[in-house]
Amino acid sequence: IAYFVVTGPWRERFAGSSPLEPRHKFYFLTGAFLLYLVQGGPLELMSHLTFSAHMIAMAVSYMMAPPLIILGIPAWLWKAAFQWKGFRKLSFLMHPIMTVLMFNILFSIYHMPNIHDQIMTNYALHTVYYIILLITAFMMWWNVICPVPEWNRLTDLRKMGYIFLSGMLLNPACALIIFAGKPLFETYNNPEVWAVAMGYCVPGDPSVLLEMFEGPQFFTPFTPAEDQQLGGIVMKLLQEFIYGAVLARVFFHWFRKEKENDDRTPDELLGREGQWNRA
Repeated sequence: IAYFVVTGPWRERFAGSSPLEPRHKFYFLTGAFLLYLVQGGPLELMSHLTFSAHMIAMAVSYMMAPPLIILGIPAWLWKAAFQWKGFRKLSFLMHPIMTVLMFNILFSIYHMPNIHDQIMTNYALHTVYYIILLITAFMMWWNVICPVPEWNRLTDLRKMGYIFLSGMLLNPACALIIFAGKPLFETYNNPEVWAVAMGYCVPGDPSVLLEMFEGPQFFTPFTPAEDQQLGGIVMKLLQEFIYGAVLARVFFHWFRKEKENDDRTPDELLGREGQWNRA
């Protein structure tokens, strides 16, 4: 509602504003819907039932929804949102190396077995960690698909390297999950720990869940080890698909730009260079 009010009736209050394009609405609504689906909808509950559903929710939350929401907000609104001078002092946090490391380190730490079980069974910690992880996901994606041209820190070639680096940094966590010889997470293996974790989204006495279902194995035909391996594989496949799609988008943008430069006459290129020098 706030999105459509700000970009509609209140749009004239912002300098340089323009009507929303259909693509902006599509991107934003799709991203917002996906984020709700996995953080407040059915997938939130399912992610507490099986590890494979949990990994799907993680991929959608932090690799699919953030870039769509970023693309759905027009450049003039981003400029208005970050015009406060205090943001300039925090600009060092948006350095590409900083953002790619922060997100991938936090994501990998979260999937260390002991830390994961602690976060899943501590509701306040669970909420805070997920919010921080979501913020760092937006920061990481910003450097890839920054909608404000003058704020772009990376060339298209560097963006391709950035995406490749981000994918490589996720490999150790995925490999640990896929190739582990035994179940790693008590949340999806130990019925008592699972019941406590379920309290995050299902109110009431955890012992009632145990009486009704006896544990997470009730909701999946797979053993805990198989469900864990499936979750790691699904996560890796979704990550590769999303990163591959974004990589293709960046590549074709770079290719079109290079082709346009090749089609220009020497006089046009020299004229453009002269304009840059004068600026």
